[in-house]
Amino acid sequence: MPPQPAPTPTRRAVTQLDHRIEAVTGHDIDTLWAYRRGALDEPHAQLVDRHRTLANAQIGVTFYLKLLNRLTSGEFPVDGALFVRIERTVDHLEEATDARDAAAQKVLAVLEPIEAAAAASTPDGRPLSTDDRAALLAIAGGAKLHEHLLTGRASVTASSGTRIPYPQMQKLERASLIVRDTSHPVHAGQPVSLTEAGRAALLDARRTPTTHASNSPARPGASPSTPAKRR
Repeated sequence: MPPQPAPTPTRRAVTQLDHRIEAVTGHDIDTLWAYRRGALDEPHAQLVDRHRTLANAQIGVTFYLKLLNRLTSGEFPVDGALFVRIERTVDHLEEATDARDAAAQKVLAVLEPIEAAAAASTPDGRPLSTDDRAALLAIAGGAKLHEHLLTGRASVTASSGTRIPYPQMQKLERASLIVRDTSHPVHAGQPVSLTEAGRAALLDARRTPTTHASNSPARPGASPSTPAKRR
């Protein structure tokens, strides 16, 4: 019995490059798909088009993987017909995986120049805000990004228990101060760590003393102020 066609998904497929696209553009994937018509420049429009192809390829991988899991679950009699179905499904899964990987490479061909341009336009030397410094300190001790399977909401939790808002994490990622380990699925938790730039920025923030407005330095050549005499 040939495999049944994949049903139309109710949500977009999550690909391994979603987080990088969202980080460099500042928009979630659904928003980018909605903005595709007439609202994006040529490189970003091409990025969205290639991401759609990748998402569709990922749907195929997911479908055949689920079918393979069902065939090997013990639901069906173990006979020659089952072996034929399993072998055919493995072949389809391999083809779908090759198609997905090829689509991912086409996305990267457009995405990497956009990332490079964004990194080049990021001003250097900006002091860390108090909130960003606290977030980097928390991430330095270990943190993970989780995405809820049902709601799709993303959240970052440090090993200390500190919760970091997802938009703030995206901002730090766009500034190349943190990086995620995408070898782990986001549903199970992707480790988040500091980059070399993030460690350097945090070290500079530690070295820089906090200056209050009331302790502003005197003008060059001015005499130290003396307290007023009591009458």
